[in-house]
Amino acid sequence: MKELIKELTEAYGPSGDEANIGNIIFEKIKPFADYISFDKMGNLIARKVGPNDKIMLSAHMDEIGVIVTSIDENGFLRFSNIGGLSPFTLIGERVLFKNGTIGVFGKEKLDNIKDLKFNKMYIDIGVSSKEEALEKVNIGDAASFYRICDMSSNYIISKSLDNRVGCAILIQVLKQLKQTKYDTYFVFTVQEEVGLRGAKTAAFGINPDLAISVDVTPTGDTPEAPKKAIDLSKGPAIKIIDRSIICHPKVREQLITAAKQRNIPYQLEVTETGGTDVGAIHVTRAGIPSGGISIPCRYIHTSSEMVHLKDIKRSVDLLLAVLQD
Repeated sequence: MKELIKELTEAYGPSGDEANIGNIIFEKIKPFADYISFDKMGNLIARKVGPNDKIMLSAHMDEIGVIVTSIDENGFLRFSNIGGLSPFTLIGERVLFKNGTIGVFGKEKLDNIKDLKFNKMYIDIGVSSKEEALEKVNIGDAASFYRICDMSSNYIISKSLDNRVGCAILIQVLKQLKQTKYDTYFVFTVQEEVGLRGAKTAAFGINPDLAISVDVTPTGDTPEAPKKAIDLSKGPAIKIIDRSIICHPKVREQLITAAKQRNIPYQLEVTETGGTDVGAIHVTRAGIPSGGISIPCRYIHTSSEMVHLKDIKRSVDLLLAVLQD
């Protein structure tokens, strides 16, 4: 699992440019799915045929990033964000473009750091003119954080754990799933970070009877963190509510019952912010009963997100319990 997470998190794949990470996941799951395809949006859909209702399991494979908006005469790139980014987390960080070009974030002189905005920042790719820059990048090119995945004991620190860790969980479940009581669709979605877009179209096409999304959620276990009953290493969080959904009681209770029957430690997630794929899935067509499993994660939407391996493994166990019991 550690090696899988390392490979997935270090891969390039910002929202709208997920082909690279999609192809990596395709190769991982190809031997274990009965059917597998990419839809028109770029969602990767793998099916494990079962006898009863259709269930859609989703995890988004895109990551936050930046996009080039202009290039000045000295070759410095101006940019905008793809997904939720704070300029205060970017200074001195490095980014990777699809073609391998690496850049570093810089900022203009400011009298007060509180005035830092994206329009006061730039990306330096180590050139001295616009002409040189255009040999490496162009307007509209996207980039993601450039960081390696580090592991200390059971703690994993990396970029894009949101939500490559969810993808790793679905991959592991598909590998271990010998038979299922559902007709099961494993969906690795695109463009979640910019509005849950891939999940919406995938759910419309599949029209499942119920759905469960796997994503990360912020914790409340760091110094002076907002009050939240979510800690690292205490088990996956079964979603109750976020800004995009009130989870269906049927799905929520099914997850809680499965956790209790298998003695899987779990937490309950009540959050006032954020959203996941189920926010779009549950209002598709005539409505789809939906729920979520969330991996506790510190420092979300930075280049150094942190999760615990115990929570990941227990999430795999919980999904297998739902599909098999």
